[in-house]
Amino acid sequence: MTLRLGPGEVARFGRGSSTTPVELRLADEAVSRLAGEIRVTEDHWQLTNHSTTQTYLVENPEGAGEYLRVSPRRAGAPIPFEFSRVVLPTRRGTTVSFQVFAPDHVYLDPPGAGGSWTSRTVTAYSLDETATYFLVLVALCEPWLRDQSPVAVPTTPQVVERLRGHATGGRLTARAVSSHIDYLADEKLRIGVAAGPPEAGTGGGNGAGAADRRNGKRDAVVGLALKFAVVREEHLALLPPRAEAGVRGR
Repeated sequence: MTLRLGPGEVARFGRGSSTTPVELRLADEAVSRLAGEIRVTEDHWQLTNHSTTQTYLVENPEGAGEYLRVSPRRAGAPIPFEFSRVVLPTRRGTTVSFQVFAPDHVYLDPPGAGGSWTSRTVTAYSLDETATYFLVLVALCEPWLRDQSPVAVPTTPQVVERLRGHATGGRLTARAVSSHIDYLADEKLRIGVAAGPPEAGTGGGNGAGAADRRNGKRDAVVGLALKFAVVREEHLALLPPRAEAGVRGR
């Protein structure tokens, strides 16, 4: 399930009930019916903890164990992470969690660009080159950057395999890679991908239509990133070493 919120919009989460509706249902008896809410601002999001007893954690999956605690009844705690995991405790020795992609973070021009803070120009595509989503983007663009004349953008399983062995990217699943591609397309590069080409959906069924949308999103992300040099040849150093190709004819 994916919820997309714009500035000022709110999503409530918890166990929910017929009298306490929530947008994100967490089915665990230790979670309050209305456990908390997420509110989106212009460039970050806020977390409100409605519980009177439970502390929630907000983890940064891309950091070195970095996390924030949100105390019981804390209202509007600002969350600085671009990609977060909200974790709630349970009685079963485990936790329940969900992920949050923040609104697009904005960066100023590099130092020395001149002008006052209020008059400086912000970057058109504000990507964090240390983030996992950027690593996924580099893996998608790699064949073109290496002049391999590819016929298709790497698939999600191919990206998972390419990042295997990387300190952080090596733990990515296919679902996680797809989430990062969605985040790149929808939030960072702001690409509007249509439901598919005109011929799609004529006898292809829902599965074919979904595949067309996924392929179209990857193609659009790679096309824009290469066209505007968002990803460049020097970024290939972020990827793990490639496996040596097998010797043929033996």
